[in-house]
Amino acid sequence: MSAIASSAPTPVLTRPAPGVIAALFCGYLAVGLPLPVLPLFIHERLGFDALTVGLVIGLQFVATVLTRGYAGRLVDGQGGRRSALQGAIGCAFAGLLYLVAALPGWSPTAALAIVVGGRLVAGFGESQFVTGCVSWSIASVGPQRAGLSMSWTGIAMFGALSIGAPMGMGLYRGHGLPAVMLACIAAPLAAWAVALAAPSYRMAGGPRLPFRRVVGQIWRQGLGLTLQGVGLAGLTAFASLYFAARGWAHAGIVMTCFGVGFIAVRLLLGHLPDKIGGLRVALWSLVVEAIGQGMVWGAPQEAVALAGAFVSGLGCALIYPALGVEALKRVPPASRGSAIGAFAAFLDIAYGLAGPAAGLVAGRFGFAAVYLLGALAALLGAVLVVTGRQEG
Repeated sequence: MSAIASSAPTPVLTRPAPGVIAALFCGYLAVGLPLPVLPLFIHERLGFDALTVGLVIGLQFVATVLTRGYAGRLVDGQGGRRSALQGAIGCAFAGLLYLVAALPGWSPTAALAIVVGGRLVAGFGESQFVTGCVSWSIASVGPQRAGLSMSWTGIAMFGALSIGAPMGMGLYRGHGLPAVMLACIAAPLAAWAVALAAPSYRMAGGPRLPFRRVVGQIWRQGLGLTLQGVGLAGLTAFASLYFAARGWAHAGIVMTCFGVGFIAVRLLLGHLPDKIGGLRVALWSLVVEAIGQGMVWGAPQEAVALAGAFVSGLGCALIYPALGVEALKRVPPASRGSAIGAFAAFLDIAYGLAGPAAGLVAGRFGFAAVYLLGALAALLGAVLVVTGRQEG
């Protein structure tokens, strides 16, 4: 098999390259930092309703899904490192737009328009950054450890969410929105510096499929990932408003609780998709996620809701690597970057659609109903996995 960038080192690591994981963690802080803050800024300071909050939060993921094809081609042609470097710069520019929106003197409409621009730029940057880092990590260990690699990249991403969300809330309460947005600029610039110093790894050569054919090969695994993402989208976009409506004071640690459960499972069981197969792992993970979402929905007190976020993290932990391993089996080696981009696009679709859908549900039935929607989506994903196993 021929290879692109033959001067790059071959994959000899038993664990993903530390520099890649560190860069991904730093860059993904820029996703976690504004998560609990932007909904409050849009709803409380600018005065827009829950549907508008959902639409604006979801816009980033619309931009991401529309540019995953470009990111996949960039990875297949020039490597994950190049894609990650470009994406980090885009994410830093998005933070700059958020900072401009937070400055005094704007009308609510003008400030919202600038935030919308920031979400679109953030989506384009995240598309390249995450696709690049995930592909780069897999290249550092080889496809036989793809599930383990995706587990570690997920640890970096959700570790950043777990730390970034309360950090963003703390900065917002202590110093205002500009302080949060300065951090959103600094984090991806730190990721760029780490990625610049990290080694590249050899990408597989050979025939490549057009992006649309890659999507056709992995749609079932992608749809399962979309259904998993509904619950996570509800936690990221509406937990702060749900907790505020119930008079609960610890919305800033919702994603921390989620992340603790998520990271614990990935550390302890991240090898399972490679060892026993992705479909079995995905099925039980979706069932656990549904239980966690149900706990948040029916929580009589704050502690139960936080426990539900934790259980949701336990369930969500292995769905991405489990279904991702199955997706990578369905494409030629030279199209793995495109497959990762296409697979991740299905999660972007979940975030892009779930935000507005959850906003409609929240406006009609209250914020708690958002998590009933998440539970039902996870159960539907489990049904999809079962039917896929039967057809296979």
